[in-house]
Amino acid sequence: MMTKTTMKAMVYHGANNLRFEERPLPKIIDSTDAIIRLEKITICGTDLGILKGKNPEIEETVKANQGHFDGRILGHEGIGIIEEVGNGVKNFKKGDRVIVSCVSRCGTCENCQKQLYSHCRNEGGWILGYMIDGTHAEYVRTPFADNSLYLLPEGLNEDVAVFLSDVLPTAHEIGVQYGDVKPGDTIAIVGSGPIGMGCLLTSQFYSPSQIIVVDMDDNRLKLAKELGATHTINSTKEDAIQRILEITNGRGVDCAMEAVGIEATWNVCQNIVKEGGHIANVGVHGQAVSFALDKLWIKNLTITTGLVNANTTGMLLKSCCSGKLPLEKLATHHFKFQDLEKAYDVFKHGADENALKVIIDF
Repeated sequence: MMTKTTMKAMVYHGANNLRFEERPLPKIIDSTDAIIRLEKITICGTDLGILKGKNPEIEETVKANQGHFDGRILGHEGIGIIEEVGNGVKNFKKGDRVIVSCVSRCGTCENCQKQLYSHCRNEGGWILGYMIDGTHAEYVRTPFADNSLYLLPEGLNEDVAVFLSDVLPTAHEIGVQYGDVKPGDTIAIVGSGPIGMGCLLTSQFYSPSQIIVVDMDDNRLKLAKELGATHTINSTKEDAIQRILEITNGRGVDCAMEAVGIEATWNVCQNIVKEGGHIANVGVHGQAVSFALDKLWIKNLTITTGLVNANTTGMLLKSCCSGKLPLEKLATHHFKFQDLEKAYDVFKHGADENALKVIIDF
C-alpha cells in the first residue's frame, strides 16, 4: 500500500487554464483497475487541443454528474510500474513494468467484440486525461487493466515504448490502415508532426511507391526525408496541391492522410486524391471544415475518420522490439517531471523549439 496521500499533477481547469498542483493519489475503484507509478510520459497534441478549449464536453460531463468541475489531470501516454491491482486483475501484478494504452477497453461489450475498442460501451474508450484523470501525474488509475496494459519488454528503448501508448497505433490504424495503403500506392501525408511521422513510418510496412510529406517546417521535412519520404513540400513556399499534382502527372494520390486537424490541411487532402482513392482523416478537428461534396461525389472516394482502437498495438510492439521502426528520432526533447510546465511550453511552441515529442522522466 502507498504511504503518500497526494501527488503532483498537471490539471486542466478550463480553456487556457492549466495548473501544476497537488492532487489526491488515485485509488482502486473497480476490481479490474490497476494503479501505476509512472516513470516516463509524453505530451500529445490532443492535450494541447483540450487546453485550447477543443473539448468543452469534459467540463459539461462532469458538471452534469457532479454539479461542479474541479479539474481534470491530462495525459494518456506513459510507462510505469504497477503499484496495486484490483482483485479482478489476472494478467498483471504489483511490480510489473507496463505500457499504458490510451484506450481502455472492457473487452466484452458489443463494440469491443467488433474490435471497436475506442467506443467501448462500458465506460471505456479514450477516457484517460479526458473523461477520467490521466497520466500527467506521478500515479494514474487505469481501468480494465488486463485489456489495456502491455508488459514492457526488457531492452526496448523506453522513449519508443511511450509512443506505443498512442502515436504509433493512431498513425497506423487511422492513417495507414483506414487509408488502405497498398504496395505501389502513391500517398500524401499532410502534416509531419508526431502523428504524421508515425504515418510515414508505418505506411512503409505496405511498400507504397511514393510518399509525399507536406508541412510548413523545413526541419520536420528534413527528418521526414531521413525516415523514408520520397518527396517533401513546404506549403509556405509552394502550392502543395499544384506540386502534388505535378509529382503524380496530374492524377493525384491513392491515399491522402490529414494529420493536423485544420481546414487548410483538410483542403489539401480533398484536392489531391485520384478517383477511387482514400482520404484518411487522422487530425483532431475542433471546428467544421468545408467539404467539397459537389466535386467529390463523382470520384468514388472512401473518406474515413476515427479514434484509435489500439487493436494493432501488440503487433507494433513486436515491430519496435525488432528495431524496424526508428521512433527514437521523434524524441527531440527530454525533461524531468518537476519541469512539466516547461515541457508543455516547449511542446506548445514546437515549431519555434524544433520539438516533435517531448519526453518527461520521473
